[in-house]
Amino acid sequence: MKYILFSCCVALCAFNHNLELLHVPKGWDTPTYNFNNNPLSYQTIQLGRALFYDPILSRNNTISCGSCHSQFNAFAHADHALSHGIDDSIGTRNAPALINLAWQPVFMWDGAVHHLDVQPLAPIHNPIEMDENIQHVVVKLRQSAVYPPLFAKAFGDTAITGQRTLKALAQFMVTLVSANAKYDKVQRGELQFTQQEQNGYALFKTHCASCHAEPLFTTHGFANNGIAPDTTLNDIGRMRITQNVDDSLLFKIPTLRNIEYTYPYMHDGRYTTLTQVLQQYTTGIHNSRTLAPQLRTPLPITSNQRVDIIAFLLTLSDKDFLFNPQYSYPKDILK
Repeated sequence: MKYILFSCCVALCAFNHNLELLHVPKGWDTPTYNFNNNPLSYQTIQLGRALFYDPILSRNNTISCGSCHSQFNAFAHADHALSHGIDDSIGTRNAPALINLAWQPVFMWDGAVHHLDVQPLAPIHNPIEMDENIQHVVVKLRQSAVYPPLFAKAFGDTAITGQRTLKALAQFMVTLVSANAKYDKVQRGELQFTQQEQNGYALFKTHCASCHAEPLFTTHGFANNGIAPDTTLNDIGRMRITQNVDDSLLFKIPTLRNIEYTYPYMHDGRYTTLTQVLQQYTTGIHNSRTLAPQLRTPLPITSNQRVDIIAFLLTLSDKDFLFNPQYSYPKDILK
């Protein structure tokens, strides 16, 4: 019994230490990320930040994580419908926003990755993204003048391994918390919605919240949202991973936080405006066997109501997140 109590106290102390470096907003659920396996430290977060922005992770040292995940787009990619990678290769999906990852149980549009600590392996090893392998990344990091001292500060010695590299990247990404938009300030009683925003909020809760649940504005589930299949990409969504026909055309439900800045929208970046997205749900539903039950009937919203919903969605923009210097390119490290 004493051992169990001691273990619980150690785990609680470790969790509280992580909370000092990770902002968990009041009223939010406990993060799903397992901090016991990767306890946060300031030095390791800074190492992960440097790695996130360093193209050394790619085969020819031209593509970084930040190339497709721009802070000013809420760590999404606004320049292209489909992300561009090594040698200007064009990918098959739009880069998703990296927001509040500590609460996400699965990653990628099809849920192919179940842990943030290994998620970077997907783009690093992908031949049309970074086209590199983690073993060679480690070789390059060891040969760098920058990284041995950073690893020593983060881990206590200069040993550079693939596991340490991935853990550092995860620590930086797990700190990308967005929770200070106008919506949040209204919830805290600091501001009030305009009448139009309030109308949009009511409509949102009626028509959208079953998939985009507050406060994260996603359920982290998968759904077929009725967009017509792309005949060029032939992307079957989650079925590619599960091989289950019931998962055909199901894609991960994205967060709507900072949606104003994460265009283009959908897994293939087919829409550039929120108006187009809402029109999809009112007049553009593509019927198929796996269509989400909520969309069997098009959303009964008028053009004026659509404007109100968009007004509410704009209250999810968090300028403190978009311009937080703690998340920006570390020019003091990567000169």
